[in-house]
Amino acid sequence: MFFLPAKPEIYSPRSRDNYDTITIMNLYTLDLNFQNVPQTIASYLIVGPDGPVLVETGPGSTLTNLLAELQRHGFKPEDVRHVLVTHIHLDHAGAAGWWAQHGAQVYVHHVGAPHLINPDRLLQSATRIYGDKMDTLWGDFLPSPAERVTAVYDGDVIDVAGLQFTAIESPGHARHHHVYRLGDIAFTGDAAGIHLPDMPMIDVPAPPPEFELEVWEATVDRLLAENFTTLYPTHFGAVNNPAEHLTALKGLMGETAVYIKTQLDAGLERDDLVDAYNHWNRTRARQAGMNDMAIHQYETSNPWYMSVDGISRYWRKREKNAQSGSR
Repeated sequence: MFFLPAKPEIYSPRSRDNYDTITIMNLYTLDLNFQNVPQTIASYLIVGPDGPVLVETGPGSTLTNLLAELQRHGFKPEDVRHVLVTHIHLDHAGAAGWWAQHGAQVYVHHVGAPHLINPDRLLQSATRIYGDKMDTLWGDFLPSPAERVTAVYDGDVIDVAGLQFTAIESPGHARHHHVYRLGDIAFTGDAAGIHLPDMPMIDVPAPPPEFELEVWEATVDRLLAENFTTLYPTHFGAVNNPAEHLTALKGLMGETAVYIKTQLDAGLERDDLVDAYNHWNRTRARQAGMNDMAIHQYETSNPWYMSVDGISRYWRKREKNAQSGSR
């Protein structure tokens, strides 16, 4: 079992345009205890001069845990007027509609915004993947009132609670993905991969249908160029060596894609490929010194079968495009 410190991280993020500008804020990592597994999904509570901001809502299934975490830090739901989500996958934005219906303004990538307002297509797609596990895993995904959703574009500055968040277009994991820069730190969603606290392993979340290797590599290069001092991936908590982390992630993305391509070329059927990929990742984890509980945390954060499906789809689409281009 792992526990986060009760004290906040205190930052003085410096403006990229004016290095004489300093704003004091408190930053709390909120553990949503997804599926009763600690440190798998985080929300971030940033308390600026004019109040709190929430980055990521987590799924509807963890809303009770999120509200308890807010209360633990002295905040009621009505105190939270601004909610940023990096993208609309259910583990990141599943409870966004609840917040919007309770009066918060939700800021989301412009491609994802319509799906928060009318989530029918999103939920139909998710149900095809998760089947009868939808409710247990994700809980309610409520529609957001249109007036409570702000569509965000690359480079937009979200000026809330005395803080300025800048949206950075960051596709590869999903086309509708933003990283949010706050001074010299960043809330990275899934764009910087997965790294759980005090663990020696990085992981690649590549669910269908939008994994694109080359696009994601370009996103990693863009994040490297930002020279952040700290990253905050949703899975999970502060990463204090951004350059090393992002460089390792980029290498692992390529290695992972090649591994799955090799198995596809060898003729493995989907279920056999899932077994092989699970074994490959568990071997990687054990070689890094991780125990079964730690491996279970990673599998809960990022079910590996989903990356098999996402990366397999990427390779098949590339092959189909290559065949079409050769005609």
